[in-house]
This record gives sequence, structure tokens and C-alpha cells, in this order.
Amino acid sequence: MGGFFGTIAKSDCVNDLFYGTDYNSHLGTKRAGMVTLDNERGFSRSIHNLERDYFRSKFEDELDKFYGNKGLGVISDTDPQPIIVNSHLGRYAVVTVAKINNLRALADDLLAQRMHLSEMSANQINQTELVALTINMGNSFVEGINLLFDKIEGSCSMLILTEDGIIAARDRWGRTPIVIGQKEGAYAVTSETASFPNLDFKRVRDVGPGEIVRLTAEGVEVLQAPREEQQICSFLWVYYGFPTSEYEGINVEYVRENNGKMMGEEDDTEADMVCGIPDSGVGMALGYAEGHGIPYKRAVLKYTPTWPRSFTPSNQSRRDLVAKMKLIPNREILAGERIVFCDDSIVRGTQLRDNVRMFFEYGAREVHGRISCPPLVYGCPFIGFTSSKSDMELITRRIIQDFEGEVDEEVLKRYTKTDSAEYHRMVEEIARRLGLTSLRFNKIETLVASIGMPKHKICTHCFDGTGCPMKRQCKG
Repeated sequence: MGGFFGTIAKSDCVNDLFYGTDYNSHLGTKRAGMVTLDNERGFSRSIHNLERDYFRSKFEDELDKFYGNKGLGVISDTDPQPIIVNSHLGRYAVVTVAKINNLRALADDLLAQRMHLSEMSANQINQTELVALTINMGNSFVEGINLLFDKIEGSCSMLILTEDGIIAARDRWGRTPIVIGQKEGAYAVTSETASFPNLDFKRVRDVGPGEIVRLTAEGVEVLQAPREEQQICSFLWVYYGFPTSEYEGINVEYVRENNGKMMGEEDDTEADMVCGIPDSGVGMALGYAEGHGIPYKRAVLKYTPTWPRSFTPSNQSRRDLVAKMKLIPNREILAGERIVFCDDSIVRGTQLRDNVRMFFEYGAREVHGRISCPPLVYGCPFIGFTSSKSDMELITRRIIQDFEGEVDEEVLKRYTKTDSAEYHRMVEEIARRLGLTSLRFNKIETLVASIGMPKHKICTHCFDGTGCPMKRQCKG
């Protein structure tokens, strides 16, 4: 996914920028960058690869080379950024959290207009550079941003560092969050409110869908009002978000625990205990324990000294091994017990199958899987929460194809409908292939109720296929 942090202050901002960006590290594993702007000395920028290291260790020794009272930081799962630009709009830097599905077509259009793309990495288009070039075609930042929103298929939120302040623009459907914070003498804007407390920022409000604001050290100016329509990603609460973060004022851990509690109250499975697969399954497991009336125990733990975060080796078998290496079971707790484990989702099923086998090898009598969200049947065209290149990498889609042969939208709709015969058949087959005693997914109705927003304001595309990236209303 990716995340960003920007701050502007009446005094030096470098320390706040560094630590604020670090608190977005769980959102990405590929690249990170920082840029500051001093109106007299110009930009200071650094970009590093994070695939084998961490944000702090990469940037800590460089902090003395940054200067200024305003800056941006980004954790990127896509391209190297920030991009620094000199244009008719002035000199500025930009960072994005985006998934642009028609990247090649937009690049070809720019090239046909005799513009050039210089930030090529491994022969890939840098989508943040493409964003900047498109913005430059407008007569103002607001016009250029809207021009971009009109053209892209997918989503894009951004921060732009200018001599006059920081411009924050949230994608038109608000699929990814941007939140404003304030403390004496400074403002900040970020993807994760977890960045705020230890830096003494207080949450002010969320930037609305399609809204564009400018931050200065004195306040926030609305350059474009937000839209009423919204489709914020429900997976933020299920998986991406840090437990203390809030989106639209709704706390991540609150949603996870409420989600688990509602599932536990409905479940009639007899079990001795429940555990959560670290980290995002823990909140749900705590709620499930309360709702189902069984104890929560740490039957499996994440080994944080050397595996504190994910990275993605190029080799698939190595990626699977890394996923397994992070989790260590506790034989004394598992032996002889009927265990329910809670996890955020099932994508390919490879890691979960290994976890189930491990639980049984360590003596569990029964292993029941309870999943925070509904089955993932569609790949995400808006954010891209996995490295999957095809929907057929999803275990659900492989099973549906095995059952049906030719698969079209009508077939998929039957499998995504809660409690349909096809739905139950698919879930039972997933359980069989993973070696589970039983398997249940949370209903989409339960997830929506746990978040507490109207269904039409939450994106549930990966579960039920609602929202289409090829339609105009899904752009931006």
C-alpha cells in the first residue's frame, strides 16, 4: 500500500518528519524517502531501498543534512519517491499513495505531447513522476490535480511540498486516508494517526474524498471542498491499519475487537481457547474470546528481534519460508487443546496451511479458523494489498474454477453471496485444502456493522466485486 507524513512548523521540522514517517513503516516494504524545503537553500532529499532494512536505520545518520521548517516523508510499495519538480507552478516535491492501472496509456499520452519520463527504475514507469507531469499540465495545482483525477483508473492520494506550504489531496473516492494533526506552532498530515501521539500532535480531522487543502504553520486552507460520495477501503481496519490509528474517526483496534466479538457471539463451535495470528489477527481474537466466552491465549508468537516486518524476496518459495519463519508455536499451550485461531484474511492460503499443519504437529486436537473478513474473491484495483499479479492466485478463484470451469460475473456473484449454497461449498473446500477442522469467514454485513459506516461509503470490492475501475465514477 504505502503511507506518508508531512509537517510544516514555525521552527525546524526534521525530527518530527523523521519519526512521523517512521510510524508509517508497516504500510510498505520497498522504498522510503524524505524531502525538506528551505526557501533560501532549496530542497534536501534522500531515497532508500527498504527491502532488506528499516526506515530508521537507513535515514538516521543522514538527518543532519536536512534543513527547513517543512517536509514530506513516504513509505512506498511502488516507486522511488519523493519526486522534485521545477515547473511553471514553481518548484515543488510530491509523494503519492497510489495504484494507477492505466499507467502505460497515460505515459504514452504524455510522450505524444513531447514530454519526457526521466525517473525510470528497472525500466518501469515511476508513477509519482507521471503524477507530477500530469499536474504540471494544469494552470494551478488544483486544476492539475483534478486533471490527474479525471485521467487515472485506480486511486491516488498525494502530498505536495511547495514554498507556500503543503498541499494534501485525497483521491476522489477517499479509498486511502489522509488525516490532519496540530500542535503548538505546527501542523502535520499523514496516512496514519498513530504518527501523532508521541510527537504531541492532536488529530484535527480527516481530509475528505476529493478534498484539496493547503497547510501552513498557521492553519489549514481548503482549496477544494470534499465530495459527498465515498468508498474508503474496508481492509484498512481488517489488515493495514496500526491498532491505535483512526480513519474517519473510527479506531482500528475497536473495529477488530468488535468484529471478533460479533463473530464469537454467533459461533456455536466448542473450543478450549482462541489465539490471534500476529499482528492483525490479535484484536479480532480478543473480541472473539469475549463474545464466545473462551480464554484468549498466545499459542503462537511473532519473533520480532529479527522478523519485525515483512519483506518480499523475489523467489516465491523463499517468500513462503520467510512468512513461516516469523511465527513460533507454543507447544505447552497447544498440546491436547481445541483451538480457534483468528487471522485477518486468506489470500493464497500457503502460509495458513503451514500454520494449521504446525498447530496439529504441536499437539492440537482440533484447529478452527476464523477470518476477520469475507472471502477474497476479487483482486483490488484500487490499492493492491498483495503482490498477486492475477485474481487466479486467490485460493477462492482457483476453487471456483475447479468447481465451475468457465467463470463469469454471474457465477462469482453466487459465491460471494453470504450463506448461499455456493458460498458454503467454497468455504468447506478451503477448509479441506488447508487441513482445518472448521472454517468460518466473517460476514460482509458483520464487517460493515463493526466499522459503523454506511455500506455505500465503504469499499468492499475484494469481497463482492462492487465498484469498477473502468467506470468513470471509480476514477481518481
